[in-house]
Amino acid sequence: MGHPFEIELEATLPASPDQVWEAIATGPGIDSWFMGRNEVEGRTSGIAAMDTGGRREESVITAYEPGKHFATRTGTDEDGRFMAFEYLLEGREGGSTVLRVVHSGMLGDDWQDEYDALRRGWPFHLNTLREYLTYFPGRIAVPVFAVATGSSGQAVRSALIRALALPDPVAVGARVRAEPAGLPPLDGEVVWADDERFEIRTADGLYTFHHAPTGLALMFHHLFGPDTAGAEAAWQQWLTDLLG
Repeated sequence: MGHPFEIELEATLPASPDQVWEAIATGPGIDSWFMGRNEVEGRTSGIAAMDTGGRREESVITAYEPGKHFATRTGTDEDGRFMAFEYLLEGREGGSTVLRVVHSGMLGDDWQDEYDALRRGWPFHLNTLREYLTYFPGRIAVPVFAVATGSSGQAVRSALIRALALPDPVAVGARVRAEPAGLPPLDGEVVWADDERFEIRTADGLYTFHHAPTGLALMFHHLFGPDTAGAEAAWQQWLTDLLG
């Protein structure tokens, strides 16, 4: 039996409503801080699509008021599941914007675990959006996705910490100077750390490393540098070798 849910959050962002709109309601903007490769047909009743690792999911745009209101809704599955996203923007003095996010819908039988994962994930995503608007304003990222499986969540976390020369425990503000095999060096700092993920900001990218208790490892990177050709394949090979 399905279970309805709603998650509501609010964030004050260091950008104008037009800048925030570009980040949340255009394909290139979403590519630069969220997940996957995105397409947005800029009109009410248009299609918003996200491709993550070859899996494409489409939503219908239910609200499209540039600089003010953007909303989407997926179709309803046979078991009643669907997802709806709503973004409300309000400009403030000094050039900042208050963004209100409402994520709602219907979850499946294992709704509690899924709801908890969504609830924990949204503060991280909004922090990534803030990092993007603060340090990479007006720039467009190349999204990188990679996935592999280790023996357990703790084993994956430990392997990532060693390979990236991170302090253990990982803490926000920690400096990072790593040379992942076959990839450009990472020179930056940790800007997010919790029990499931950590994110590193460098001069040319935002690098996210996520690990689930099952041992599943995911990477969602946003690369702003000039040399991004082959980056996704290189990171996938690095993660596969690390956990193989």
